[in-house]
Amino acid sequence: MLRVAVVGSGPSGCYTAQHLVQQDPEVRVDVLDRLPCPYGLVRYGVAPDHEKIKSLQAGLCTVLEHERVRFLGGVRVGGPGGVPVKVLRGLYHAVVYCVGAATDRRLGIPGEDLPGCWSATEFVSWYSAHPDAADAGYVRGVRSAVVIGAGNVAVDVTRMLMRGAAELRPTDMPQAALEALTASGVEEVRMVARRGPAQARFTTKELRELGTLPGTRVAVEPGDLALDPADPETLPAARRRNLDVLRGWAGRPAGSGRDIRLRFFLRPVELLADGGRVGAVRFERTAPDGHGGVTGTGRYEEMPAQLVLRSVGYRGVPLEGLPFDEASGTVPHAAGRVVRDGAASSGEYVAGWIKRGPSGVIGTNRPCAKETVASLLADAPELARADVPGDAVPALLAAGTEPVAWDGWLAIERAEAELGARLGRGVVKLADWESLLAVARSA
Repeated sequence: MLRVAVVGSGPSGCYTAQHLVQQDPEVRVDVLDRLPCPYGLVRYGVAPDHEKIKSLQAGLCTVLEHERVRFLGGVRVGGPGGVPVKVLRGLYHAVVYCVGAATDRRLGIPGEDLPGCWSATEFVSWYSAHPDAADAGYVRGVRSAVVIGAGNVAVDVTRMLMRGAAELRPTDMPQAALEALTASGVEEVRMVARRGPAQARFTTKELRELGTLPGTRVAVEPGDLALDPADPETLPAARRRNLDVLRGWAGRPAGSGRDIRLRFFLRPVELLADGGRVGAVRFERTAPDGHGGVTGTGRYEEMPAQLVLRSVGYRGVPLEGLPFDEASGTVPHAAGRVVRDGAASSGEYVAGWIKRGPSGVIGTNRPCAKETVASLLADAPELARADVPGDAVPALLAAGTEPVAWDGWLAIERAEAELGARLGRGVVKLADWESLLAVARSA
């Protein structure tokens, strides 16, 4: 009987477990996560007002409740206090690392470390109740915000800054974040991209949502659209639809309520301080270079901002004990097999963003996991010869790690439903380690 550990319970981890139990009738899978809650970015990265996407949790739940799959939360792998990679490898015939891309890319410009400048990842973690997130007073005293980036995450954080209490209250957002956002004085958000509208990565559905926010005016600079040399007829259908939406917002005057302005062909070059924190962003105007990129023009403009959110992509982080390619932010691999010193490492595999980089949508993880599982099962005859314990939990306990079982997670779900009922809302997430672990251990 093959025993496999999958590290990470987000979509890539769950799809890996699913493929394993579907293709091998005897394999048993432990899905490990350092958090006591499963589902990864589906729980902690999908915007609270996107209930349809969050409903994907039901499918992932089915995987984790399979009779040959076991969820073990609260298990840190690698790093201080974690189970060393080498030790974990000795507890299972194979280990698949599905640890995602846990940090963000930086802009690399002066002033980026000023108070008031954050990654969109940090902001999303805060309003999604990630227990590592701190209430950094993101929106306190903010009138104008600048979001740097033109992908779906940039659209998400822009939308969340503009949502009102009536729209946020039915979500599962933690109470403290709800109160902070609904009491904020944010009046204007500018979403800025260094390239043109034809290169923007957001989806049309996400983009259109900005135009449905009550009391909010969305506008695009007509000059930004005119600068784009892309022929709409040569673009993919999704990009053409984006341009149609943007043209409908071109030239709108500022409204009397809240405003969202989409700007293109602007490259951030410096964050300017005001009273010890960010007060404005200096941009250089860019122009198409004829090869799909942009070049600087030497012309500059400044935008006032008491909050700057950079949303220019996720990045994988090294896991102590695994090889890591700094250039790509991924673990070197061959068809999912971890590569050490130029050769495939026996029993070590990767799937998801740590394997291919932060690309694709949730469904992209299915074929990615399938490839890795095919490699693992091809290696199974050799892997099965290893002498591993019948159950890894005693060894984890002996090492000082007390896993949170599935019943512990179900107790968290019940507690969040009860909290929401007391607050007159729906489900409301618990947002701190102490509360999550106390509820989980009570089960």
